Amino acid sequence: MPPFEKSQELKPFKQRKCLATRKNEVCSIRSKFPNKIPVIVERYIREKHLPLLDKTKFLVPFELTMGQFLALLRSKIDLDSTQALYLLVSERSMSCMAASMGEVYSQHRDLDGFLYLTYASQDMFGGLSGVTPSC
Repeated sequence: MPPFEKSQELKPFKQRKCLATRKNEVCSIRSKFPNKIPVIVERYIREKHLPLLDKTKFLVPFELTMGQFLALLRSKIDLDSTQALYLLVSERSMSCMAASMGEVYSQHRDLDGFLYLTYASQDMFGGLSGVTPSC
């Protein structure tokens, strides 16, 4: 198997695989795991300072909430305590954090069958970036 190219990692998932391949992948996943949702999570394109996740594909239960999924992602990303992490659904809107992944999936899944989430960050109000306490 050829080594994984860094440039491939930076391309969005939809540009790395054709529609037919993605549809087949979802079909295979859904047949093996009918109670799970196939989710693709990628970094917002303008958030160069955010680290990339070690993987982009996730299988999540229908009943998991967006808030719980966000907490799981936050634990996988090395963020400063003053940075908030946000999830955008289909790169355009935020969803209620109390909504289940099943609800979000039924409303926003892509034509290929994946649910696409994009993570972004913002410095939180009151954060003292780069300042260390003197205590």
